[in-house]
Amino acid sequence: MNEISEIRRIGVLTSGGDCAGLNAAIRAVVYRASFGYGWDVVGIENGTLGLLSRPIAARPLGPSDFDGRLIRESGTFLGSTNKGNPFAFEMPDGSVRDRSGDVAAAVAELGLDAVVGIGGDGILALLKRHADQGGFPLVCIPKTIDNDVGVTEVSIGYDTAVHVATEALDRLQPTAASHGRVMILEVMGRDAGHIALVSGIAGGADVILIPEIGYDIDVVAAKLSEAQDKDRKHALMVVAEGCPAPDGNGKYGGVGHAVAEALSGKLESEIRVTVLGHVQRGGVPTARDRLMAAAFGTRAVDLLAEGQRDRMVAWRDRQVIDVPIADAIANYRGDDVDGAVVATARGLGISLGDA
Repeated sequence: MNEISEIRRIGVLTSGGDCAGLNAAIRAVVYRASFGYGWDVVGIENGTLGLLSRPIAARPLGPSDFDGRLIRESGTFLGSTNKGNPFAFEMPDGSVRDRSGDVAAAVAELGLDAVVGIGGDGILALLKRHADQGGFPLVCIPKTIDNDVGVTEVSIGYDTAVHVATEALDRLQPTAASHGRVMILEVMGRDAGHIALVSGIAGGADVILIPEIGYDIDVVAAKLSEAQDKDRKHALMVVAEGCPAPDGNGKYGGVGHAVAEALSGKLESEIRVTVLGHVQRGGVPTARDRLMAAAFGTRAVDLLAEGQRDRMVAWRDRQVIDVPIADAIANYRGDDVDGAVVATARGLGISLGDA
């Protein structure tokens, strides 16, 4: 392991889907490395693609690069990618080539003593593989709006995504009430329904559909009808994009419209669908996302200073902890169907489509 006296220069990159809080995390890494240890920091552009570029796409970063504006912006000013696996990289002629050696060569050429990687579970696995092969110290920071990285209770970007989805429900409710409509909001969540479940509770939804719990369209229709029989005469529903269609088709995407079509013959009222899509990745980062980014970035640098490697920072019991990257990858975190949040939804009379 590198000792603190041996580290002089570290790299930082963001890879995978963008989200709110990434710039705040980069800032924390730079501030802690610069002010705390006097290290140089190199920002690697466009994730792993930056390490595959020749010349290498990277630039020095220092505290002066952060004027206070960036922590308020979503996305990542370094750029990101969720394409181009270096272990099976598609070349311009259509052939596939293992370019993983180019990643290790770029780390060496940049003179990096360690790398801080910011990404979701897929990126964590990829970066770990590169670090194992290239022999360079790696510490990771979890980020994903789906909040499905194992071990940590929260990942960067999730809180803002929930805020955006809840605000959408706040805006849909008045128009639903004005016209006596059923409003269906489709939110992100390929395999995990965290955004749908939490925003649905916070936004007063009558029905919430998540990938972890199967649903019966007749049960959904009955609940929506019951809600409209009350004085308010309208209903709200949230569905995670990863839910199967009512006919059982598991094709990803478009489930909101599929559910609306299936309900159209069972309800008398008009049904409207809103698909948030990538809107959930944008917006001003919430205070909690900025806090998580600051705490994770600071601790990641401290771990390197302590001679640690192959670790991911995490949040548990109101504390920043660190765990082996392998543990985070192995323990996927979907909604706990027997957990407190699901129980809260049921306790409030919200239907999850199964009862």
